Amino acid sequence: IANLRAERAKLLGYKNYAEYIISNNMAKTPEAVYDFLNKVMEPAMVAAKRDRDEMQQIIDREGGNFKLAAWDWWFYAEKLKKEKYDLDEAELRPYFALDNVRDGMFYVATQLYGLSFTKRTDLPIYHSEVEVFEVKEKDGKHVGLLYLDYHPRPSKRVGAWCGRFRQQTYEKGKKVDPIVTIVCNFTRPTDDTPALLSWDEVNTLFHEFGHALHGLFTDGEYDRIAGSLARDMIELPSQIMEHWAGEPDVLQIYAKHYKTGTPMPVDLINRLQKSMTFNQGFETVEYIAASILDLDWHSFSEPQKVDVLEFEKSSMQKIKLMDEIYPRYRTTYFNHIVGGYAAGYYVYLWAGVLDSDSFNAFSETGNLYNPEVARKFRKFILTEGGNDEGMIQYNKFRGKEPSIEPLLKKRGLK
Repeated sequence: IANLRAERAKLLGYKNYAEYIISNNMAKTPEAVYDFLNKVMEPAMVAAKRDRDEMQQIIDREGGNFKLAAWDWWFYAEKLKKEKYDLDEAELRPYFALDNVRDGMFYVATQLYGLSFTKRTDLPIYHSEVEVFEVKEKDGKHVGLLYLDYHPRPSKRVGAWCGRFRQQTYEKGKKVDPIVTIVCNFTRPTDDTPALLSWDEVNTLFHEFGHALHGLFTDGEYDRIAGSLARDMIELPSQIMEHWAGEPDVLQIYAKHYKTGTPMPVDLINRLQKSMTFNQGFETVEYIAASILDLDWHSFSEPQKVDVLEFEKSSMQKIKLMDEIYPRYRTTYFNHIVGGYAAGYYVYLWAGVLDSDSFNAFSETGNLYNPEVARKFRKFILTEGGNDEGMIQYNKFRGKEPSIEPLLKKRGLK
């Protein structure tokens, strides 16, 4: 596959497939991506080694008499997390009733953009569990419809995603409003308990809602570019919403105990906040390792005959990957690079820089719902879609190019 892609890139006038793909992204060149990944890798590796040493201390205290290995990492990471933060998922779930979390994300969108969400029971639905909300502007103007499909059932694929029944477009000069869907696989409610989400699921719902807002706000003349962005920018609308999910003031709005209705205690919020940076060194390093492996496979200038395992080994030696961490995906099960993300796995971390820097645009004003910042983000990021170059759009919103510093701070790497 890598050789065929190398041939294709050469036929199209590019040095390699990575150059062909990235030329249309914000990064523009593979060299810029390598440089970016290396800049983040350095502090991430320091944090990962620190966590490794602390886990080794746990092993030694318990009389394990062995050296931490890659397959031990998650087991001892959980022990270290419990030791550091005394945080248990079971302690959090009662505060994350699905309906409350949904109302919390609607609250954020209302504060940012003045939207209203009205449940509609008179519209067709494809399953009895699906909810439909009409989305309107502050002045009552119709924006679109949002379908929410929360729970697993036979024939439904796993995971969570945002889709569209109808893309925003124009027909004969008249705007056709979008119909957007969020589909998840959250645990069902029982007779006496509502659906209670994990913290990861809370972030998932906010994440997909960010994609949904992008789909609702987009205003493109052609449906091919409506709701689109540069590939390494496409996760910005979704990932920025996750920031609000974990803000203490926002948690006070929606994180309420399903039995008593009392808000999440401040102590628990503080412990949750502190835990958000835990293990980020490891997660960042394993991600970057996979991203570099992806880029290396797509940097052939000519077809090559290579041994897969030896190629991986050489790729990881180049970045001095520590023995206790493997790439998040190895070549033989790296679905992303055969499923549309070839030479593009790096985009999630690139978008992490964008969302952290973008959120800073709000927080540095002292108002997480600053109306002028929200207006610019909506106009230049969510509405314009693929109408312009990604970096040009970002500069219009932010007034500068993105910095990696907010990302490093958010992940506890600085």
